[in-house]
Amino acid sequence: MDRFFKLKENGTTVRTEIMAGLTTFMTMAYILTVNPNVLTVFGSGATGLNWTAVFLATAIAAGFVTIAMGLFANFPVALAPGMGLNAYFATVILTHAATGKPITGSMALTAVFISGIIFFILTVTKVRQILLVAIPDNLKHAITVGIGLFITVIGLKNSNLMTISLDPVNDYAKGKYADLAFFESVFHMGSLKDPNVQLVLVGLLFISVLMVLRIKGAILYGILATTVVGILIGNVKFDSLSSKDTTWIPHLDKLGLFNFDFPGVMTTGIISIIATFTFVELFDTFGTLVGTANRAGLLKNPEDGKKKIGKAMLVDAIGVSAGAALGTSTVTAYVESAAGVAQGGRTGLTAVTTGVCFLLALFLAPIAALIPGSATSAALIVVGVLMAQSVKEIDFQDFVIAIPAFLTIVLMPFTYNIANGISFGILSYVILASAANYSGKGKYKVHWMMWILAILIVARYAFIGSEG
Repeated sequence: MDRFFKLKENGTTVRTEIMAGLTTFMTMAYILTVNPNVLTVFGSGATGLNWTAVFLATAIAAGFVTIAMGLFANFPVALAPGMGLNAYFATVILTHAATGKPITGSMALTAVFISGIIFFILTVTKVRQILLVAIPDNLKHAITVGIGLFITVIGLKNSNLMTISLDPVNDYAKGKYADLAFFESVFHMGSLKDPNVQLVLVGLLFISVLMVLRIKGAILYGILATTVVGILIGNVKFDSLSSKDTTWIPHLDKLGLFNFDFPGVMTTGIISIIATFTFVELFDTFGTLVGTANRAGLLKNPEDGKKKIGKAMLVDAIGVSAGAALGTSTVTAYVESAAGVAQGGRTGLTAVTTGVCFLLALFLAPIAALIPGSATSAALIVVGVLMAQSVKEIDFQDFVIAIPAFLTIVLMPFTYNIANGISFGILSYVILASAANYSGKGKYKVHWMMWILAILIVARYAFIGSEG
């Protein structure tokens, strides 16, 4: 192990690495229940995906891809289906359901698979690295914050803590809401008499207190504690313990392997969706890998660090398509990996340990299915808090930076679309930075690739529209 993972060279030990891997798993294990809930819209089946199938895909994808990261890249970073991207995945299907060209779960998985192939091509040709250098750091941080707010809205909405109406006038006319105050607002607070609202507030309290006390795995422990409360108040059903769909021995035959629909993709306007999966994954992975590597001190040697990140990106690209083939949304590097690094993790042994834990979790499906939606909604809200921390890295005193960053942040949750935020952020930065440079009011770097992205964005809205 010492020779393979270069433990002494990185100033670490087997025990430290294993403890770091367990810590990383505890901080991100919530995805095992949150991801199936999000992709199946809390078991409603609205996306056409099965809860058990998504659970199995989540555990298997996170397990094997994270182990690959440790063995191939020797990097202490774990991967799993990403928050924000899974919400976008479900949103794409739901928002197109009422249109003339509905997008099925199979089509969305196909889009993710294609984006993975794009990642692979961009990585081996080094174009991916150029794209990542082209995007200003301030916009990368704004994207993280915007996705955090988007996730928070999902959590608030799914727990009924906040009711959202995209057409309040029509809803009021149909007698959906008797409160005139709602008629004047798209957003409205849910009833505190609702058991789901009560439970999500309990979950927020548990998780928040544990995080304040700096308890490792606070999110996971908070979800479990909230589930116990849900059981005590009768808000949890035990059907999963005897259900044929959720068994202690994982039935891999329930996996939605290669659940693709290429003909459907060819006949549906899904290009913008593939582009969105690609863009968001590019930014998200870059920020996580570089941020984690810096904290672990792995970039002290620039050349060595560049090679490691290059290998990590290759594993990430393959993981995206592999995850889609298994039946889950985009697999990406997790910022929670920083928890393992803070515990002393410095090599791929940390990632291998985390990956093994995810594979062992395959035998916990009946317990995972017990967790109520309100508990995972509380986790979504708190994850939004963690992602919003990047706002401190944005220079809001400089309007060339502040305006694009602000548009990126607010358009994601308020238009319920991640792509809109990224698109307007990039486009407005190119215009404002170029105007400032031309007038002599500033010297801002506008990478040539940013111009290409801006042209593609204009073309997207001009010829495809804002749908999806």
